[in-house]
Amino acid sequence: MAIYVFGHTTPDSDSIVGAISLAYLKKQLGEETIPTRQGEVNPETTFILDKFGYEAPELKTSYAGESVYLIDFMERSQSPKDIDEATILGIVDHHKLGDLTTATPLEMWVRPVGCSNTIVKQMFDFYDIEIPKDLAGMMTCAILSDTVIFKSPTCTKEDTKACKELAQIAGIEDYKALGMEMFIVKSDVLSATKRELVLRDFKDFNMGGKKIGVGQLEVVDLSVFDDMKDELFSEMQKLKEEGDRDSILLMLTDIMQEGTQLLVLTDDNSKIEEAFGVKLENNQVWLPKVMSRKKQIIPFLEKVF
Repeated sequence: MAIYVFGHTTPDSDSIVGAISLAYLKKQLGEETIPTRQGEVNPETTFILDKFGYEAPELKTSYAGESVYLIDFMERSQSPKDIDEATILGIVDHHKLGDLTTATPLEMWVRPVGCSNTIVKQMFDFYDIEIPKDLAGMMTCAILSDTVIFKSPTCTKEDTKACKELAQIAGIEDYKALGMEMFIVKSDVLSATKRELVLRDFKDFNMGGKKIGVGQLEVVDLSVFDDMKDELFSEMQKLKEEGDRDSILLMLTDIMQEGTQLLVLTDDNSKIEEAFGVKLENNQVWLPKVMSRKKQIIPFLEKVF
């Protein structure tokens, strides 16, 4: 019987590549695993898949009655609606403990690192299984993406070690140049609709019974957003109403300036201002040195909500 491996509802490169890499590892260990995805593949991930000759995992949104491995998440809000009807065999993640529960014991690989694929690399090492060249290349890119080419505060020595070892396996001489090439693709915001941009890397969180949505767009030049903020706010408002969300935040992160312009729509501005010790002007604020949703945004929101 097939076992499915998948990441969160709005998949990024780590969750897509992680599903592929974890499924491959488990298959070498004798399990009939199939990588899947819950949502559409973004331009950066498409670039990675094309570069290393892989197909995107099959789209699958229902898992009732299936056995599954989760990668890069353990929050109910980022799960398929029927997750309670699936059997979770294991979780590989680099986020905080979420609110999912299981009826049976499970395999857990959870580490405070910058990328889930760093953990998968450690699993390959643990089981002494060789990583194919092209898969190693994709895993290299996933780590470069999640750690923002090692600039993110979430990046650890384990991430840089795994990335360098994977790049060597893949025959990538200048992995930082590859990372910049990847982020230039990621910075293309003109070919997508404004809704697609808001949802490109978007996650919902349950905070004190309130639904909080936080999206992030990482670019090499923040000026690309100068003429589209009104339209972004308009789509954020629609998503706020449609999803009955208390707040929607969109991080516009400049990887060169190493900071984030935070766009905010919320039922209570004071909570956001308290969370980050700032004053919102026109529903936005510049946050210097803020690049990580996981480490520099979510914990502060959770304290006030």
